[in-house]
Amino acid sequence: MYELNLPSFEIRLGGTREKPEIFDFLRRRFVKLTPEEWVRQHFVHWLVEHKGYPKGLLGNEIELQVGEKKLRCDSILYDNDTRPQMIIEYKAPTVALSQKVFDQISAYNLLLHVDYLTISNGLQHYCCKMSYEQKRYEFLEDIPDYEKI
Repeated sequence: MYELNLPSFEIRLGGTREKPEIFDFLRRRFVKLTPEEWVRQHFVHWLVEHKGYPKGLLGNEIELQVGEKKLRCDSILYDNDTRPQMIIEYKAPTVALSQKVFDQISAYNLLLHVDYLTISNGLQHYCCKMSYEQKRYEFLEDIPDYEKI
């Protein structure tokens, strides 16, 4: 797999050579190992192990529904009252973090109205804090530690 701009962790692989899998410690099961999943597992481990995010407040592959259309958020951070607080969108390391990615995560936010939007391709990571009162957002220099959210 790809070398990322994220610390390594104790990676658990399974499946077969033709259909490799990686253990998702949030979903508590093995999932198909794709480049995007490689990024997701590194990123959520980094959030929990290095940024202090509570594992129990994070969810992977969260389904949203708009009418009959189903959308799927890559990861969501909830607050203690189970309100969505941050949406996280992952892309493979070979995918540029373009306006299209921001448009995608913004569409999810029309439903969830979170405080933070975060995107990562494992090499670059961006986080912006929403200000709904001022109708703007601010890009942060780094992904905030959980205690600062």
